[in-house]
Amino acid sequence: MSINAIQYSPAPSPEATALPIELSIIVPTLNELGNVAALISHIATALDHIGWELIFVDDDSADGTAASVREIAKHDKRIRCVQRIGRRGLASACVEGVLASAADCVAIMDADLQHDESVLPEMLQLMHSADVDLVIGSRYASGGSIGDWDDQRASMSRFATALSRLVCKQTISDPMSGFFMIRRTAFEASVHRLSLLGFKILLDIVASASQPLKIAEVPYRFGTRLAGESKLDSLVMWEFGMLLLDKTVGRYVPARFISFAAVGAAGVLVHMSVLTLLLKVANVRFMIAQAAATTGAMIFNFWLNNVLTYRDRRLHGWKLLGGLLTFMAACSVGALANVGIASYLFVNKTQWAAAALAGVVVGAVWNYAVTQIYTWKAQK
Repeated sequence: MSINAIQYSPAPSPEATALPIELSIIVPTLNELGNVAALISHIATALDHIGWELIFVDDDSADGTAASVREIAKHDKRIRCVQRIGRRGLASACVEGVLASAADCVAIMDADLQHDESVLPEMLQLMHSADVDLVIGSRYASGGSIGDWDDQRASMSRFATALSRLVCKQTISDPMSGFFMIRRTAFEASVHRLSLLGFKILLDIVASASQPLKIAEVPYRFGTRLAGESKLDSLVMWEFGMLLLDKTVGRYVPARFISFAAVGAAGVLVHMSVLTLLLKVANVRFMIAQAAATTGAMIFNFWLNNVLTYRDRRLHGWKLLGGLLTFMAACSVGALANVGIASYLFVNKTQWAAAALAGVVVGAVWNYAVTQIYTWKAQK
């Protein structure tokens, strides 16, 4: 912690810190201790004659990232840390950072030194001289590069870029970029419509804009991570899919509800599989087999929703147990509502399939609404 702080020489000149803030730089972090000092040093060099502030938004890193930033900030008032407890997500971290910043122009970049901070002055110049709303650091514009990516990652990036065209309202070479600069007025015009799902905040902003943005692009070469581990895992494409879903049908049906319902459908398969196994193989009595299958399906649904549907509010440790209990309680009431509504409609001459479907919908809506409030409640 202190070692990382020492690596950055915290002695900015009085003239540098007295400059009016032209640019706010937002850096979301999760366990990026080894990169903090180097990033600050590089930004200070790149923006030598520009007034800037650097805001790290840290999702309660276990490696002491926030403490290291604060240690450096004691000596450089241009640097701040916003530490978030009980919630995670790159998109929401970026939004909180922008809302906590002061400048009229705001840059978003990663902490791992893969984004080229040396092009920040050029991006800022474009914001002023070309009167644009958004400048994107592009790996795919002429002169840009994806660096040392292997074929698999390059193919995934091209595929995701192609998919993003489904919701991106404007033609840009790198809608999946995480490195960009935006005018505050443009950000504030769309912030209330942002999905905040997944990690592609740029795509979210462009897709949420009420009118086309004036956009420029600056090519850069995607660099190599200095320290720490990549946050990209096997579920990033799921998050990306959730964002696309929200931007296409979210105005009619919440993307989370669609995910919740899909998990519920998978739970039906689990229920029937367990029930069949217990009845046909283990020769267990039906009532016991049904109870075991129901419990198993509920546990499966809770686990999968925790991993997928509410990934940004994922429960850990002992909170998993409390979450499971509230989830099972809500789903038990939902099952009663399902049966009650279906039975009422059937008795009142509704066709049996329609009655059953109505019961399923009511139960699913109940389960989603209640568990969102009590099981995976949003942190304040």
